[in-house]
Amino acid sequence: MDIVDPTVIGGSIAVGVFVGILVCLVLGRWIGHRAIARYGTGLPSVSSLEAAVFALLGLLIAFTFSGALTRFDVRRGQAVDEANAIGTAYYRIDLLPASAQPRLRETFRNYVDARISTYRKLPDIAAAQRELARSLELQTEIWSQAVAAIRMPESRPGTELLVMPALNQMYDITAVRVAATQIHPPAIIYAMLVALALASALLAGYQTAGEKGYDWIHKIGFAGIVALTIYVIIDIEYPRLGWVRLDAIDQLLVNVRAGMK
Repeated sequence: MDIVDPTVIGGSIAVGVFVGILVCLVLGRWIGHRAIARYGTGLPSVSSLEAAVFALLGLLIAFTFSGALTRFDVRRGQAVDEANAIGTAYYRIDLLPASAQPRLRETFRNYVDARISTYRKLPDIAAAQRELARSLELQTEIWSQAVAAIRMPESRPGTELLVMPALNQMYDITAVRVAATQIHPPAIIYAMLVALALASALLAGYQTAGEKGYDWIHKIGFAGIVALTIYVIIDIEYPRLGWVRLDAIDQLLVNVRAGMK
């Protein structure tokens, strides 16, 4: 899991983009005025360049937003898979010798509690990491207890073929969910997005140099929309730490825990 809260960084980036776009609009207009003073009333045309940069900005925003939503949906599916895997593994404890079941069931319940707490502790990342470490320790205990139970004399033949693969699947989906929290676009993608937004603002400001008035409402609206879009993209990319949350899907694990009698 990430050590630094990315949504805090995302908010800072959004504010920086908002201010930066306004500055670039003013700077572009100033450069345009200098061009007018140098070349006369005719302002050198950059309309084709401006259109290309804006098109590239729109394309990058679209792909980044789409990718964030796709990863968001994948993470929800992984939560469902983990709940199903834990439920299946827990039910297969019934196949083990009766004397080994109570202790193993208790360890299982502690494990599910740790898994639920791992995500409930967020956005306290340090606390969530401690719960994750605890759940990994409990995985080792569950495995050891299951192996010992299978080796008991009263264990039925073939039990390990049903119990151990279920535990493996449960552990694998946990690793997959942890890895999913670290799968994000490279930082250069966000850097390029910010750079294109500022470049677009600079060109837009340049084009307004020939206008007598200066419509601040539209300029502020443009800056606000782009900054908000970038913030939402980052927020969706880290759905455990900001306004966009995956908390509702965690109810599946809570339901599984409630069924562990």
